[in-house]
Amino acid sequence: MKFAVVVFPGSNCDRDMYYAAKDALGEEAEMLWYKDANLDGYDAILIPGGFSYGDYLRCGAIASTSNVVKQLREKADAGVPILGVCNGFQILLESGLLPGALLRNEKLKFMCHFEDLVVENNETIFTSSYKKGEVISIPIAHNEGNYYCDEETLARLRENNQIVFTYKNNPNGSVADIAGVTNEKGNVLGMMPHPERAVEAILNSADGLKLFQSLVQNWRETYVAGA
Repeated sequence: MKFAVVVFPGSNCDRDMYYAAKDALGEEAEMLWYKDANLDGYDAILIPGGFSYGDYLRCGAIASTSNVVKQLREKADAGVPILGVCNGFQILLESGLLPGALLRNEKLKFMCHFEDLVVENNETIFTSSYKKGEVISIPIAHNEGNYYCDEETLARLRENNQIVFTYKNNPNGSVADIAGVTNEKGNVLGMMPHPERAVEAILNSADGLKLFQSLVQNWRETYVAGA
């Protein structure tokens, strides 16, 4: 399986994503500078965390206007898996690829620690290796991680089973304890916690590895086993 890691000016978790795909998983991965990125030929696309464009205007807002986002929309429509973490989640929201918005943390402080997440939906290409209701330990590192959507959007998310992860002990005020959501097709996932920072026991948790393993397993079942 071949992963693309899209790098924006200000990204700082790109190497973590690259390591998770290439070293922890043992799959092929490339880091692509956003201006030169050609997303053709990749089986999954990873949008890392950081501070794209210094978080000016709004987090992810400037990055969402870049040319590579047009490719992201095309790949999303084609069913290619896209994972956006932290600032990557913010970019996907600002791009309209996912519903909702991210506000400043409820206590107006940057947070950087491990949090327990609950796997609400294990029937996605990102979560099939987990058990429904499984509690996993994943680190957070954000200042604007307070997920918000209106009641109508929240009802749709629940109806379509798009809420994938919730916080066991909500650290930032996110509505309905939401930590991660997908699009309606289920091939685009955005989440604030960092699974790429939890892929080995030496990192204090390997719970994030199952997310990447789920992607590989589903890709192999779809494109390799059926070949």
